Amino acid sequence: MTALESNCKIELVNVTKRFGKVIANDSVNLTIEGGKVLCLLGENGSGKTTLMNVLSGIYMPEQGHILKNGVEIQIRSPKDAFANGIGMIHQHFKLVDVLTVTENIILGLNEKGKLNIRAAAQKIDDICKKYGFDLDPMAKIYDLSVSQKQTVEIVKVLFRGAEILILDEPTAVLTPQETDRLFQVVRNMRADGKAIVLITHKLHEVLSVSDEVAVLRKGKYIGTVKTSEATAQSLTDMMVGRAVSLNIDRPDPVDPKPRLKIEGLTCVDNLGVKRLDDVTFTAMSGEILGIAGIAGSGQRELLECITGLYPVEHGTVTFLPEGKPAQQLIGKTPNQIRKAGVAMAFVPEDRLGMGLVGSMGMGSNMMLRSWRKGKGAFVNRRDPNKLAMEVMEELEVVTPSISTPVRRLSGGNVQKVLVGREIAMSPSVLLTAYAVRGLDINTSYTIYNLLTQQKMKGSAVVFVGEDLDVLLELCDRILVLCGGKVSGIVDARTATKEEIGLLMTKV
Repeated sequence: MTALESNCKIELVNVTKRFGKVIANDSVNLTIEGGKVLCLLGENGSGKTTLMNVLSGIYMPEQGHILKNGVEIQIRSPKDAFANGIGMIHQHFKLVDVLTVTENIILGLNEKGKLNIRAAAQKIDDICKKYGFDLDPMAKIYDLSVSQKQTVEIVKVLFRGAEILILDEPTAVLTPQETDRLFQVVRNMRADGKAIVLITHKLHEVLSVSDEVAVLRKGKYIGTVKTSEATAQSLTDMMVGRAVSLNIDRPDPVDPKPRLKIEGLTCVDNLGVKRLDDVTFTAMSGEILGIAGIAGSGQRELLECITGLYPVEHGTVTFLPEGKPAQQLIGKTPNQIRKAGVAMAFVPEDRLGMGLVGSMGMGSNMMLRSWRKGKGAFVNRRDPNKLAMEVMEELEVVTPSISTPVRRLSGGNVQKVLVGREIAMSPSVLLTAYAVRGLDINTSYTIYNLLTQQKMKGSAVVFVGEDLDVLLELCDRILVLCGGKVSGIVDARTATKEEIGLLMTKV
């Protein structure tokens, strides 16, 4: 049977892509068929996104062939990819906020004759009705929700005639309800004969929406299995190459006592927009408090206010150490908070911009936390290097050496370095913003267990997360933010995803 008869859209044959000495894709063979949803799975650094970037024309492979319906094609740029019906929707949107939906979608098109905005808007509306999108073609991008912006990106590639759609981590910033709507659209596109490739780390989504799952491991293609014949455990074992436990241990809180008390916290950004509005809650020692919310609901500002990195309009943040007087943190810089003896660790959302120095290696980045321990003009390099080696071994950080600049590491490995450094400080309060974003399932579970260990040691752990399944399984309580306000605090042992999803969109 030929590729055309089997409804095969695209075949990748012995595709190899290198970055210096690192082989990102090692003679990968992959078939993508029309009318099917294929999920691409693999650990961090396994080459998933690189392979799809080759297919979408962002990277050129060193060797290998790409066939479309059995005929070899050349893809040297995203323009070539579009010409062959291939469109990739990246995790970070590429939209111009001040333009309308229609203007963004037709931007860059080289159409002959006079530009007809009305006709383009009508075509967009027809696409939306066909697949079930909810989108106003004349709306401004800055007025849209995160899920609507993602819809614009999908409609953009459909407008250009894409038959193969690649979605990179499409549900990372969506509520459960928005995810359900997206997957319904994906099913509609599949029914129309489109080939859909999903890159995701969320196994429950893989099992619910895909027809087949292709697994990469350390740049090599391991195989493709039918989703109906797979389980979360079998897919994880296939990704990692050995048996992996998928249980998040959640012991009861250990002698919980108020450790961090936030009252009436309000902050305004430099444009006068209120980012937090009268936020009040208490983080307890010996528990994990989850923070849920749609992206941009004030999660980042909340953690930065607590750590002295963001100006506060009014409100209080009180640290309540055991057996010592309470300390007010508002008005203090991060250095003053540290000098006051507050053992606080922070894993920020911006790992390279705020958490680590990209041009420095693991050892030097560990030293950012301990350089003051040196005597006189000398810094203590021995302890940071030892810590770097421990983090590298425990979290399986893939790096040529601890002196290799961290910016050269994959996003997942950069996150491991940052989380490992902060947890090693044995803090009284541990604040984490998307600690497992971009991490594969195996490393994510390692991080979950490390956070639970900190909880068992009596730390107050605040965990800002985007995966509601994880929040419900890992945390003791979950605080939900909506538009900078607290819309509810629920018991994670009894709450449901639907309940939290409604709180996330509560006005």
